[in-house]
Order: sequence, then structure tokens, then C-alpha cells
Amino acid sequence: MRKLVWLTLIAMVVSLSACSASNSELNNDMVFVEGGAFKSSKSSQIERNEMMDSFYIGKYEVTQREWMEVMGENPSGFKGDDLPVEMVSWYDAVEYCNQKSIKENLKPYYNIDKDTQDKNNHNENDNIKWTVTMNEDANGYRLPTEAEWEYAASGGQKSLDYTYSGSNNPDEVAWYWKNAGDTVLTGDWSWPAIESNRNQTQKVGTQKPNELGIYDMSGNVREWCWDWYSDSESADHSWRVVKGGGWIGGVNNNEILFRGKFDANGYGPDQGFRIVRGE
Repeated sequence: MRKLVWLTLIAMVVSLSACSASNSELNNDMVFVEGGAFKSSKSSQIERNEMMDSFYIGKYEVTQREWMEVMGENPSGFKGDDLPVEMVSWYDAVEYCNQKSIKENLKPYYNIDKDTQDKNNHNENDNIKWTVTMNEDANGYRLPTEAEWEYAASGGQKSLDYTYSGSNNPDEVAWYWKNAGDTVLTGDWSWPAIESNRNQTQKVGTQKPNELGIYDMSGNVREWCWDWYSDSESADHSWRVVKGGGWIGGVNNNEILFRGKFDANGYGPDQGFRIVRGE
């Protein structure tokens, strides 16, 4: 009887340790974002009075090491394990989410039909147009919605109402055209100056984090979101939303409320992403 009790206790400890390890592993890579109403006024979403559900978001932009572990090859122009992966399209990003989910025995969040063109995609430059839909009951990785991205970037319930993610001073939190090279540039945006200054992506997590401990949501690489881009002038499905600005862009692109757009099949040396999971 005593032996049975000890075996039961050991089994319980092992079980609890396994759960703790799983949660610890998740929390090391992902930051918990408590749901609620937007606290920040520096958001394009604030007028919608949207209540956000809780979720986890990547502490860092997806790195080249992480991409290689899942996809087996590295498309990036600037090579480095701890640099953000770039030169990836929106389609590459959703495929990465599914493949990472499968690798970790999670249910993939996306249904990706590569043989059926998305009739809602009106972009004449997009020669891919996969039909991508969501598995709402899946527990796998996915791209953030634009609202989730802005909520996390603004600090969620801990928001201090910063213009950029974690500060009102972009040089504290963002890599952008003025500071992402050999020296700090001055004056107006200039591609020749950027090129001669050898600007490029920077190692993730080397600037200050925001209120939630998330890094690089302003600058470094622009980040894909799930949403189609729409505004008062355009409501058709032609572009996907990109957020946060990058090492090439002007400082205004780094503002939390700035809304960027890009062809879903487009890619560039300043285009990456981060991932999300449900609570």
C-alpha cells in the first residue's frame, strides 16, 4: 500500500513537472497578453471600442534560426541566426505557422489550398492567390490580426500610451533608416545614404522592450498580419496589412498606429513577421 502511494505521488510530480516545462517553454518564447479594451490612444483600432481576447505573441520577430529549424532553408538577404528572417511573403509566413504547429504536435490553424485561387483576392500582381482559411478550434500558431498586433504593441492593459512600441523616443526601441547602419544618419530619408551606411536588420531583442516585454514591434522588419488592408478609399482585397516599419523606412512607419500594406506574394529585405497562439 505504501509503495502504491509513493508511485502515485511520483506520477503526480512527473505530470506536474511536464506541464510546468510545457508552460515554461511557451512563456520563454511567447508573451502572454491579457485581454480587455484598448488603453492606448495611439492606435488605429481605438475608435472601434474592440474588446480583445487574451493571447500569446512572440517575444521576438521570427529569427532565421527558428525559420531554419522548421523550413530547412533560409531565404534571408542578411544572414545571421539571431537576425529576423526576411524575404518572406505572406504565404511563406502562414505556411511556416502550419509547419511549426505540426512539428510541435499542435493542430494547424490554417487550411491552405494551393490548387484553388482565392476569388476574394483582387490583386493583379499576386500570381499565387492560395485560398487560406482558418480552423477556429485549432491550437496551433498563426499570424496576429491587425487589432491583436496593435494591442500587443501598445502594451495591452499595461499601456503607457507611447507613440512607438515601448517609448516616445524611436531610438530607444526601433531600428529604422537613421540608426540601423554604421553611423547615425541625419537629415531627410535618402536611399544612397542608407546604402552607403550599410544599413540592415539587427539582432532581435537588442533595443528596449515595450510594457509587456515584447521586442522590435517598432522597426527592424515590417511584420505581416492576417488582415486584408482596407480604408475609406479602398475596401477590396488587394493587399495584406504590414505593421511596425523596418530598417529601411522612415520613423513614422514605426508608429503603432501606422498602417502599411503589401502584396501577399511580395517580399523584401525588410519584411518579416512574428507569431501568435490563442490562450
